[in-house]
Amino acid sequence: MSTEGDRTGAPPADRAGDAPRSAKRALVGRLSWGLADQAASSMTNFAVGIYVARSLGVTAFGVFSLAWVTYGVVLNVSRGLATDPLVVRFSGVSDTSWRGAVARSTGTALGVGAALGAACLVVGPGLGGSVGPAFVCLGVVLPGLLLQDAWRFSFFAAGAGRKAFVNDLVWGVALVPAMVVAARVGSVAAFVLAWGASAAVAAAYGCLQSGIRPRPTGARGWLREQRDLGYRYLVENVSLSGASQLRAYGLGAIVGVGAVGAVRGAELLLGPFLAVLMGLSLVTVPEAARVLRQAPHRLGAFCLVLGGGQAAGALLWGGALLLAPDRLGELVLGDVWHSAAALVVPVTIGVAGAGLGTGAAAGLRALGAARRSLRCQLFASACYVGGGLGGAAAAGTVGSAWGVAAATVTGSAVWWLQLRSALREHHRNILPEVRTS
Repeated sequence: MSTEGDRTGAPPADRAGDAPRSAKRALVGRLSWGLADQAASSMTNFAVGIYVARSLGVTAFGVFSLAWVTYGVVLNVSRGLATDPLVVRFSGVSDTSWRGAVARSTGTALGVGAALGAACLVVGPGLGGSVGPAFVCLGVVLPGLLLQDAWRFSFFAAGAGRKAFVNDLVWGVALVPAMVVAARVGSVAAFVLAWGASAAVAAAYGCLQSGIRPRPTGARGWLREQRDLGYRYLVENVSLSGASQLRAYGLGAIVGVGAVGAVRGAELLLGPFLAVLMGLSLVTVPEAARVLRQAPHRLGAFCLVLGGGQAAGALLWGGALLLAPDRLGELVLGDVWHSAAALVVPVTIGVAGAGLGTGAAAGLRALGAARRSLRCQLFASACYVGGGLGGAAAAGTVGSAWGVAAATVTGSAVWWLQLRSALREHHRNILPEVRTS
């Protein structure tokens, strides 16, 4: 009787070696689509920031940046409650299980957008000036923005990074005419509306891609089922984005709104890496969870390569920015360039530190060590606010940037210490299971 090896013409030993190679190819493929999606997302965010900066000037760009960081807080509320638990618990599961979870998760994201959008509609008119209309418009577009982000998480949980990439491309294409119209209007509110309306187009397309209709009515059940992770991730995420918002508001109060625009301009110069860091969990947490299931002893090395690569890339990019001529910087950022250029070194160090820390954060998420990651994030956020505002009081905008850089590097060290402890704990827990099996 012929064996399977005889029929295929390959000996069993060779086929046994094919399995690891196939797994590596699959991993490379998923990471490649993740990088492509992040590149598309980065370019979209970068293009929006540059276009708005050049169109509005440093003060109005500061107002737009306040709306942007507020969106960051709301986005992290949605991720903590809706999509972070989805990525941790429904990556690589059956299609039926994934589809049911996605319907409730995206419905939760839509509900968060509607609730917090309504709050912006109430608060906005009382803010006055150009800030008030910007926040009113943010309230209108929040549901579409959060749903689009939820589709990206959902596709990566299923290992379908190509769909997330296409969805971001749709957003980018829709953004072009929207930004042209906003530039003709010439107000911060118009740019906020254009940015959010184009995201809503991509959110609607996500429904077609997945064939799933978000179920806001399932949000209560989803929150109840995922409360052990969701509420800790909520606090963790909001402390991160809330720290950024407090620093922005405090910097505006201490130094002036123009300082907020200068910091945002410097961050835009490192935009490709900063955007990757903001959405890194789209790729890294599902992959870390797969590594943990298939080869738990490799999780630490995987996280180190991930974090070290991000840090090295940020440092190389920052070094290139230091060599850029003023003429090129003015072409990119216009009047914002000169105030942003003075912040390149500390912002680069801060982004490199954050990149190193994301590797450890992905490992803690994959391990489900929500209590440890929460402690890390609360500590890092407190350092971020203290360093940013203390530096601003001591030395203005540049002092704030250096304070944040020091805080980020310190926070990264704490993330890695906690990951090391969590890996040791996980190893001790699985040893008895191995011995008794």
